[in-house]
Amino acid sequence: MVLRVHFRHCKVAPFSLQIRTLTGTATEAVPHKKKVWDSVDEAIKDVKSGDIILSGGFGLCGIPETLITALAKKPEIKGLTAVSNNAGLGDLGLAKLLRSGQLDKLMISYLGGNKYFEQQYLKGEVSLELVPQGTLVERMRAHAAGIPAFFTPTGANTAVETGGIPIRLGGSVDIVKIPGNKKEHRIFNGKRYVMEPAIAGDVAFVHAYKADEVGNLQFRYAANNFNAAMVRNAKLTIVEAEEIVPVGSIDPNDIHVPGIYVDRIVQATEPKEVELLTVAEDHESSAASPDAKKGPSTAQTMRHRIAGRAAKEIRDGMYINLGVGMPTLVTEHLPPGVNVWLQSENGILGMGPFPPRDKVDPDIINAGKETVSLLPGASVFDSGESFAMIRGGHVDVAILGAMEVSQAGDIANFMVPGKLVKGIGGAMDLVSNPDKTKVIVVMQHCSKDGSSKVVKECSLPLTGARAVSQIITELAVFQVDRHNGNMELIEIAENTTLEEVKAKTDAEFTVREPLGRF
Repeated sequence: MVLRVHFRHCKVAPFSLQIRTLTGTATEAVPHKKKVWDSVDEAIKDVKSGDIILSGGFGLCGIPETLITALAKKPEIKGLTAVSNNAGLGDLGLAKLLRSGQLDKLMISYLGGNKYFEQQYLKGEVSLELVPQGTLVERMRAHAAGIPAFFTPTGANTAVETGGIPIRLGGSVDIVKIPGNKKEHRIFNGKRYVMEPAIAGDVAFVHAYKADEVGNLQFRYAANNFNAAMVRNAKLTIVEAEEIVPVGSIDPNDIHVPGIYVDRIVQATEPKEVELLTVAEDHESSAASPDAKKGPSTAQTMRHRIAGRAAKEIRDGMYINLGVGMPTLVTEHLPPGVNVWLQSENGILGMGPFPPRDKVDPDIINAGKETVSLLPGASVFDSGESFAMIRGGHVDVAILGAMEVSQAGDIANFMVPGKLVKGIGGAMDLVSNPDKTKVIVVMQHCSKDGSSKVVKECSLPLTGARAVSQIITELAVFQVDRHNGNMELIEIAENTTLEEVKAKTDAEFTVREPLGRF
């Protein structure tokens, strides 16, 4: 189901500002540069082939669809590099420019379900630079602030540092046409950091809730995301706004971006769409369906057993980040009296459950692009603020899924070279400060082919090195000593045996006595 929300059109008149001295005496009127453009086509007329386009949004939330649609109608503009969190979906967002053949390269954090782009990349028809989500926003914030580069713990000891993820393949997964960018590293206070260069944009496409005539902007809920960083970055910043209002209509306290960064403003006309419509009624009806009455499936039982055990690690008042998929089930198993603050990397602290159908808001989504609600006391912010919380270790616990975890606490969860390219997303940032943020992995013990996912050493590209403190599967719970590179089996499931766990675990481990059960 696709939810479409149409914008209210609003026109404003030209104006001039009066400057007054401190004594209150009026001086000459100062004509102000006209920033509001009547035509979207005219507003984007200076975009040229080869430009680096910064495109705001997270999934389909807060994307500048009006501007992208206008650019897609100019197929003569080619060879573009797009910088965004996602690559669009179906025929929405940057997917329009991919299908029109106008994009040569994408710098993104996450592909998600964009199979078309994944196949284009694997066939060598488009370039891809995968950037951790927090690093991506920080690279844009850096350029906007006049900082050429910075050091971050995110991506240290991974393919992001070594340049192990090819930017462009040569028509086959075995041929690398453009290798990844190798990064310099340094040690600060005993910890490894990689140097990341700033990203400079030629043109920024930004979506705002409100813009006044001088370019002051206000964003709405989680539609802030990458827009706030991008609007400050480019040589030419073009904003599409849902409402264009007279100067003075936005309280100074409510302005998220000052007008100094904005060059052109146009009316947003494309409908806002929801990528994954999730509502409370559907969640409740599925639990009461005839199939549900037959009892949960084996897979559901397994997932809830794992999530239920992970919930025992949560304490009242904690700040928690839950990855997509199985980790989101953890909140269903919190004991009475345990209340937590859920942080969503796209800019929410205090995230609530799925909303009733009549309360769905396309600007309130979680990291999985699902519609959610906000609890009393919740706050919203841009992606830069979100990842400052994460990298800075202000989140108490991060719970993620994984493809592999090693006995030393290495985690791999974002790609299978040559086969699967989902993207890094925020995972590398979430595991970048394990001394302050406890990292728990919840996953099935074995892959579909029966091979162990708890291994001596990871064979897949790492998301983080020595980052995981605890592994929880349907069979066992392992405590990981990240510093010494070993792990201990502390609990096994009620329906399994120590012999089964040993047989299905590739990693080496010791066994706690007495061995617990869950």
